[in-house]
Amino acid sequence: MTSSDEPAAKPKPSGTSIAGVDLAEAIGGKRGLLDSGLPSVVFVGVYTLSGQDLRLAIISALAVAGVLTVWRLIRRQPLMQAFAGFFGVALASFIASRTGEARNYFLTGFISNGAYLLAGVISIAVRWPLVGVILGPLFGEGMTWRQHPERFAVYRRITWIFVAMFSIRLAVQIYLYLQDDVFWLGIARFVMGFPLYLSVVGLAYWMIRRAPPPHPATDGAEEAGAEDPATPEGED
Repeated sequence: MTSSDEPAAKPKPSGTSIAGVDLAEAIGGKRGLLDSGLPSVVFVGVYTLSGQDLRLAIISALAVAGVLTVWRLIRRQPLMQAFAGFFGVALASFIASRTGEARNYFLTGFISNGAYLLAGVISIAVRWPLVGVILGPLFGEGMTWRQHPERFAVYRRITWIFVAMFSIRLAVQIYLYLQDDVFWLGIARFVMGFPLYLSVVGLAYWMIRRAPPPHPATDGAEEAGAEDPATPEGED
């Protein structure tokens, strides 16, 4: 029996951890991909093997999402994290059930990918690349990276890479949606989910490791970070 005063065990760093920050969790989150990806695979598998029984596919997807939610509650994860995945699957299932079309199960994924894509493009256009806004505070540099052209350029390039990922997802999956090919739509959703995401995070990890180290944030540096950085050499 341990005392409540004892420090909690530190989590093991992952293969994409930098300065104690897990990039895979910080940029998007592996848990969200599992919570949405696994129920989708079950949905498509049951729908295909059952002779396109939409009701059974929906029940199966909800059951898997429910098990994942209970597992997270047992692990004492925050309620928002535990239930977010289930709500997403429940919404997708509701849309598919109401419309009577299995392909509409994937509409919520199109909306979320489109939102991330738009947010990434806007952040680049206003010179606040979203990846830098997320990772800067986690690395202890705040927004000082905006005053250092090389780090600014790296965060902008990585944000563009994520924008490209969301664009590819939408292009392929919307095409399959219009073809009403539920089976391959499910396969594309899975392949372009966790595997593609980890590949992009791996590239981001490599780029950040090669970039100049972060500059610790101070009050004065935070204020300076609000100014527009000099345009990095070779950048638009």
